[in-house]
Amino acid sequence: MDLSLFDYDLPPERIAQEPAARRDAARLLVIDRAAEGVSHRRVAELPELLAPGDLVVVNDTRVVPARLFGVRKATGGKVEVLVLGPFDRPDAAERMPALVKTRGRLEPGERLQLDGGLVADVVDRPEGRDDGAFVLAFTVSSTEELIETLATAGTMPLPPYIERSRGDPRGADLDRERYQTIFAERPGAIAAPTAALHFSEAIIGGLDARGIGIARLTLHVGIGTFLPIRTDRVEDHPMQGERFEIPPETSERIEETRAVGHRIVAVGTTAVRSLEWWARTGETEGTTNLYVHPPFEFQVVDALLTNFHQPRSTPLLLASAFAGRERILAAYGEAIAKGYRLFSYGDATLLL
Repeated sequence: MDLSLFDYDLPPERIAQEPAARRDAARLLVIDRAAEGVSHRRVAELPELLAPGDLVVVNDTRVVPARLFGVRKATGGKVEVLVLGPFDRPDAAERMPALVKTRGRLEPGERLQLDGGLVADVVDRPEGRDDGAFVLAFTVSSTEELIETLATAGTMPLPPYIERSRGDPRGADLDRERYQTIFAERPGAIAAPTAALHFSEAIIGGLDARGIGIARLTLHVGIGTFLPIRTDRVEDHPMQGERFEIPPETSERIEETRAVGHRIVAVGTTAVRSLEWWARTGETEGTTNLYVHPPFEFQVVDALLTNFHQPRSTPLLLASAFAGRERILAAYGEAIAKGYRLFSYGDATLLL
């Protein structure tokens, strides 16, 4: 399948640069697969759009402020580093993949002086990767110490389409709060599971009042989620693996919900890929590189809350696999015409 089939006109002014004033104040485009057309609602109305007995599954990963700035010790040249993880191994800081931006060629053996007093030595390039990553050895005692330092000295790893001036304290404070979901507990992601950014305590209360449950899983969002597709054919894109875990209580609740005929509502594409990987492999933890694109048979997920996605991206392909390419692109066209705000800090879609 040709990747160009998943393109659409994207006016730059439609890309949200800041979140809505309240988490649940975003607009919600509802796409009913059994009906023609769409309806225009608000995320705050989510509880009334779902049915009693449904189970909402959210991702509780926590974004690590993994972007660092500094200099190359040998030359004094500026450097920008995005630490990629994994953050769940005690010794990972000794060989940590990272994207490094700098002028000139970076060589193994160089030392980087970074924010927060962090020092990293360039070791080599990761095997089997073509994304421009390097392997860095951080001079810390453990991965836990690295995470603690990043928590105070690092910058939130916003997508490049969100423009921020370095050193802007208002932007930094806003992003530390709002580019993190209210479910965030387990540090490990380098991007937010953005569909869940819309959830508020009011929405949780509304779901509970209607007898709609919430269950959690973890997928540490990595570069695999947002790495651009560089192949002309959709099928040729290599999806990189990401760490995930589905707790026993979540898998049990899913099975109980489906047994009585109620729906599993995935919040975000990361929840979808975790659940559908489990359905195919029986694995409840490990690494998933499940690549969802049309055609695809969904075995667990019955409904999906997700944000708008970039043209030619893997999340857009997943949404298209769920609701149909033509339906998704037509809905996006209507949303853009009606002034919806797009992407991470933008509005949302509900695919029923």
